[in-house]
Amino acid sequence: MTTAALPDQPESLPNHARNLGTPLDAVMFEGHAVNRSAAERRAASLTTRRSVKKTHQAAWLVNAIRCIDLTTLAGDDTEGRVQRLCAKRVSRSRRASWTGSVSPKWAPPARSASIPPVPHAVKALRGTGIPVASVATGFPAGLMPLHLRLEEIRWTVDQGAHEIDIVITREHVLKADWPALYDEVAAMREACGDAHLKAILATGDIATLRNVYSASMVAMQAGADFIKTSTGKEGVNATLPVSLTMVRALRDYGDATGHRVGFKPAGGMKSTKDALAWQYLMKEELGNDWLQPDLFRLGASSMLGDIERQLEHHVTGRYAAAHRHSLA
Repeated sequence: MTTAALPDQPESLPNHARNLGTPLDAVMFEGHAVNRSAAERRAASLTTRRSVKKTHQAAWLVNAIRCIDLTTLAGDDTEGRVQRLCAKRVSRSRRASWTGSVSPKWAPPARSASIPPVPHAVKALRGTGIPVASVATGFPAGLMPLHLRLEEIRWTVDQGAHEIDIVITREHVLKADWPALYDEVAAMREACGDAHLKAILATGDIATLRNVYSASMVAMQAGADFIKTSTGKEGVNATLPVSLTMVRALRDYGDATGHRVGFKPAGGMKSTKDALAWQYLMKEELGNDWLQPDLFRLGASSMLGDIERQLEHHVTGRYAAAHRHSLA
């Protein structure tokens, strides 16, 4: 994918047909058992069976940079902070062909009169081809009334966001109320219009891997363009066993429908080892296509500094001080 995309064609949006969704089909997931012990053993093997060093490791790390959604979630975000974040994003695009999005995410208490940072990011990135992503739907709890969550999506899209990260109602999963979950996500997908929808499942809150598999399948049937592990605010965020379960659901859904859906682990990943581990997962389970940013993102801004320090060590033989690679 080129980094010289036109402004109206953001560079990291899918270059394949969007997931059109399907009617709700419980046969695809109800009764689908997930063996937690086997999932944990498989996940553990990812980092013990494969090892990359030197130039090969540097290439994997550069690819990780391409797939990072650079994000700010701070309640005290200002226009200046967002501008610095965007400037870092643009500079890394030029140096490392970085094609993830910038996500100036905000979480006001219900409907807030304050101006969220999405317009600041849209202004700072105008003409670069870099997409802007934003959360909506009452992030991170997602407990606002549905009509307000849908209005928040429409407002955020109107401000220029190209991708919307929505949060599902966890109660629907815990009660196995799959029609309610399907209708909710389908309504959110419709509210997004041309913007792409990333469905956050909050896997740390929904208890079991069987629930993770079922929620993944329902979100995809409802038309999600990406499924995402976490908000980053749960007690447990992205883990390899959970990610493996979601990736297997992606594969099963693709085999059944022909639609490609992306995957984004988020929260809890901080080091270059994490960046490598999740790439190993995607390569071994889904192949090289899912190592591209139109189908794979890393929601882990904090790991960027460690990756940059490792790349600088690869080039110079010395580790840089942490302040040389500050986030913004």
